[in-house]
Amino acid sequence: MSLDEVDYKVLQHLMRQGRMTWSDLATILQLSAPATADRVRRLEERGVITAYAALVDAELAGCNLTAFIAVTLERPEHRAAFLERVQQLAEVQECHHMTGDDDYWLKVRCRHTKDLERLISNDLKALPGILRTRTTIVLSTVKETPILPMGARAGEGMKGEGAGL
Repeated sequence: MSLDEVDYKVLQHLMRQGRMTWSDLATILQLSAPATADRVRRLEERGVITAYAALVDAELAGCNLTAFIAVTLERPEHRAAFLERVQQLAEVQECHHMTGDDDYWLKVRCRHTKDLERLISNDLKALPGILRTRTTIVLSTVKETPILPMGARAGEGMKGEGAGL
């Protein structure tokens, strides 16, 4: 699946301002509003755009603690149950299958250390096949963004836009 220059521009602008109107996006793309809407619809159908969401300040929403949990499974046959449980846990924001000593890294957000303790002890370590977990608590976040680096084409004329995302 290849994306053309217009597709890249659509993605750039929607990543930075997802509530942009078809008319505003059409003006930027130098297309009609219906043609722009069709472009976005095709990107959705192809699975390039997977969802739309509001970006919420985690601390202002009461999720004051961010942590990364490295998980090592005892054997591969425990993977399915672990991954199913991870999908059910609202605190797990990201789950990455890793190379190296750990099998998975989880990015989690919760209210405080008691919630983190419950998550680790009751929700993760209670699963069969969890060999070990290693938790690192985030002190502060310098940069966090949902905006993808889409190469030289994506960065042209967009530097500095989207600050605070």
